Amino acid sequence: MRDWGIIAVVFLTLYLTGLHTDVAAFAQRMILYTGILAPETDLDESEFIDADMDFEIKNLDGDEVVNLNDFKGKVVFMNIWATWCAPCIAEMPNIQSLHDKLKEENNDDVVFVMLSMDRSEEKARKFIKKKGFTFPTYVAASKVPDVFNVPSIPTTFVISPEGKIVSKKVGMANYDKKKFKSYLEGLTTTN
Repeated sequence: MRDWGIIAVVFLTLYLTGLHTDVAAFAQRMILYTGILAPETDLDESEFIDADMDFEIKNLDGDEVVNLNDFKGKVVFMNIWATWCAPCIAEMPNIQSLHDKLKEENNDDVVFVMLSMDRSEEKARKFIKKKGFTFPTYVAASKVPDVFNVPSIPTTFVISPEGKIVSKKVGMANYDKKKFKSYLEGLTTTN
């Protein structure tokens, strides 16, 4: 009985300190390293759907508002996430790593849009700063089109330069893989 009391105190402490999300994210990150959860890269062209890109997003500093249509002609990696979502947090380090690799190669043909669903922009801003993430992070500045309204997060979309959703992954995945990076780079050359 005493063991259950200790376990309850540990879980209660994690919850009350707000660390429960970080601990759950860490455990899920270990699963990602196994490579079991990979993003979809082999959709048939008949499965591609139009991405309604006519909506505005603003960066977390609030000083830049862009229309997603501004990114047409480029490959868009759009990840929908929130600070309270442990699987979202678990996959963020590998998304950051993928972003860094493409940036190091001066690959401007792939655009990252990390779209926070947090109700508080300040909470998202503090989270990104605390974690040291540098990928472009936004919040919706207008109504999000139905095609991007998802029942669960994280959800990641890859949008082709022609404005088609060519990949959609519901749930966490490890995007920092050679195969996925090559997939993104291959989409840039088909334009």
